[in-house]
Amino acid sequence: MKTLSVIVPVYFNEGSLPQLFGELCAVEAALRDAGMALEMIFVDDGSLDRSWDELLKIKKQRENTRIIRLTRNFGSIRASKAGCRFVTGDCFCTLSADLQDPPPLLLNMAERWLRGSKYVICARASRQDPLTSRICSYLFYRLIRALVIRDYPQGGYDLALMDREMLPYFIESSKNLFTPLLGFWLGYKPDVIHYDRRKRNHGTSRWTFLKKLNAFLDSILGYSVAPLRLISLVGIVVSLCSFSYGGWIIANALLGRMDVPGFATIVVLLSFLMGVVITSLSVIGEYLWRIFDEVNKRPEVVIDEMH
Repeated sequence: MKTLSVIVPVYFNEGSLPQLFGELCAVEAALRDAGMALEMIFVDDGSLDRSWDELLKIKKQRENTRIIRLTRNFGSIRASKAGCRFVTGDCFCTLSADLQDPPPLLLNMAERWLRGSKYVICARASRQDPLTSRICSYLFYRLIRALVIRDYPQGGYDLALMDREMLPYFIESSKNLFTPLLGFWLGYKPDVIHYDRRKRNHGTSRWTFLKKLNAFLDSILGYSVAPLRLISLVGIVVSLCSFSYGGWIIANALLGRMDVPGFATIVVLLSFLMGVVITSLSVIGEYLWRIFDEVNKRPEVVIDEMH
């Protein structure tokens, strides 16, 4: 019997876990009728509510469920990668615990995998999120399509089913890599399912602006050299403008058309150039930090408890 492994990163999801488990059990029954088994792997990413207690209840109800507890919050991407270490199925996916991605989609994805698709993604056709979240997401995915992957879904995606042959690439990927882009980067052609994202009914999202910004930096700096080339382009443009402006001033001074006190001009130009230099060093520093973080042998996550 083929097995689908589902990894669920959990962070402040005590309210949604009982309903999520119920829907996964219904999915498991439907998969069993189709000749497939379901492996559930829950990873508590340092939740400070009663999420772990809810996971222990799920473990009592379904003995062959694997639950993992991390020592602190490492982030959903790293929690998902920690769950990948324990996958034993023939295909696997990561499912959000907030129920905004409907678990019944797993049935459609499994069906397409059985027909031969190695990479099935659920692209969002619409989303019932706050206006600020929708604006940030729109800008994020427009930049991703412009700088990294041109055919990336316009509304993005979180839910994807992948064949087991893709599993080693996810486990061995670098610490600061935004994994939703990895399947595209590997060259697998996705089989796309469009769906409407649910409204969140349990708790509040912990996907803060700073986390979104960090994910954006990981996406751009982890897959593209565009920021460095943009710095080079800015440097060339600034140099050409500076030389042109300098030549214009010298020519007019020699012809007696203008005085050259230049204090305000010098201050403005120096301030502008210093800003460009600081921004350039910041971008280079981001690349250097990722190199350092990768080679310093620090563990990506720390597992505190496992059942």
